[in-house]
Amino acid sequence: MVQQDRVDDLREAVATGNTALGIELGSTRIKACLVGPDGTPLASGSHEWENEYADRTWTYSLESVREGMQHCYAELVADVERRYGVRPTTFGAIGVSAMMHGYLAFDAQGELLVPFRTWRNTTTGKAAAELSELFDHNIPLRWSVAHLYQAILDDEPHVAQVASLTTLAGYVHRILTGRSVLGVGDASGMFPVDPTTRTYDRRMLAQLDALVGVRRPGLAVESLLPEVLVAGQDAGSLTVEGAAWLDPSGALQPGVALCPPEGDAGTGMVATSSVAPRTGNVSAGTSIFAMVVLEHALATRHHELDLVTTPAGDLVAMVHCNNGASELAAWADLFGELTVALGTPAAADDVFGALFRAALDGEADGGGLLAYNYLSGEPITGLEEGRPLFVRTPGSRLTLANFMRAQVYSAFGTLALGMRVLDGEGVALDAMFAHGGIFRTEGVAQRLLAAAIGAPVTVGRTAGEGGAWGIALLAAYARAVAAGDEQTLDTYLREHVFATAELDTVVPDPDDAAGFAAYLDRYDAGLAVERAAVDAL
Repeated sequence: MVQQDRVDDLREAVATGNTALGIELGSTRIKACLVGPDGTPLASGSHEWENEYADRTWTYSLESVREGMQHCYAELVADVERRYGVRPTTFGAIGVSAMMHGYLAFDAQGELLVPFRTWRNTTTGKAAAELSELFDHNIPLRWSVAHLYQAILDDEPHVAQVASLTTLAGYVHRILTGRSVLGVGDASGMFPVDPTTRTYDRRMLAQLDALVGVRRPGLAVESLLPEVLVAGQDAGSLTVEGAAWLDPSGALQPGVALCPPEGDAGTGMVATSSVAPRTGNVSAGTSIFAMVVLEHALATRHHELDLVTTPAGDLVAMVHCNNGASELAAWADLFGELTVALGTPAAADDVFGALFRAALDGEADGGGLLAYNYLSGEPITGLEEGRPLFVRTPGSRLTLANFMRAQVYSAFGTLALGMRVLDGEGVALDAMFAHGGIFRTEGVAQRLLAAAIGAPVTVGRTAGEGGAWGIALLAAYARAVAAGDEQTLDTYLREHVFATAELDTVVPDPDDAAGFAAYLDRYDAGLAVERAAVDAL
């Protein structure tokens, strides 16, 4: 994290609150990151959690949200005390981020009406298709408006009681501050945002109100949505109740300013300094997605591409894949069990690293092996449900190296199909940055991702910090703006945070690129096997 000779200065920064705290609720982990005045990570905390599949719905309970946030915060405080000998009671700013989209519907008393329907659910096909046609704008299955309209189409009883909708980040922010607001990037996953006004598209709102008015007279969708804010704007401050909710010990003091809550896509852009046109990033976790900041609108609508925004409100094309690194983690756990059975147990990171490095020794096309990481449905490939598969023919070559290369390729397979669409639109890309846990093993996922997308991939030393660091930087930026700094978010990141960043760029290896192309052809053709598995199992 930091050199010993800086500890005294940083101890004072922690004690006086000259810091920024970011907390991100990811799909499998809630992580907190504390940064110093220059944006350097100082300490962290985390909490492992998992979604539930109940009544054919992917969900998290709000109780698990509270417990996870409290545990994560307590872990951060303990880490700060271990490193600097002081327990923080305040911060310069706080930011909250979370997985985007989904459906959190509340009544007028603030009570949750139905279990949280996460981004992973793919039951909104009819609504998404109707709205996409109505707006001439792609509405993905996981967007909040698709969930709302599907509930209206299904005549769900709770719809009559809906008083507000928000995302997970918006919910936690409302608990902490009492304000129902969203950062524009997160808001653009609830309802389409007009990049010129940087708020919900008024034409589409009017179209939707006319449509739903037939079934629900008088329902005004805009009244249900949070207020939209851009990066740097005032989003409220920590209330007495909010401080107690996050820190039941009572040590955390109210009054800390919060930045607009953002989605994990926005924090990924910030964590890789990819908020300017012609830049992009890949974020890999439970899901995997690519974000490319556009110079202008796309010529046509594509179901493979979402149009969202940066935290500053600039238009972004997003290739979002529901399935990312979870299947890789499952295989790593299995091989970890083998080390225990052999009497030489190895740490999870060591197992993961060894398996990833083995992938570099595999044949360029994976030796004829084929894998699908589909734990859930995958809209880009038209699957409402998923079944993880590993497939080989009698003539394929089953080795550990080929197996692992096929598994890593699988994590990037659907993403590559979506990126082909961007290529067809002639979208220019100068730099693609990558972050997420799978990039911690140096030179493996980065190299194979470059082959998969046919572009150089850059990874920084903070690649494993992910979105918690990104939202901490957004909190620090909001604090700087409040103090009179008039820099844009892009300039702030480039000059204040990333000016001296250590970056490593890998260009596509021709053999890897040719091998991945062969794998992707096999992957595309084999989707018929995946569909058959969904039907049969």
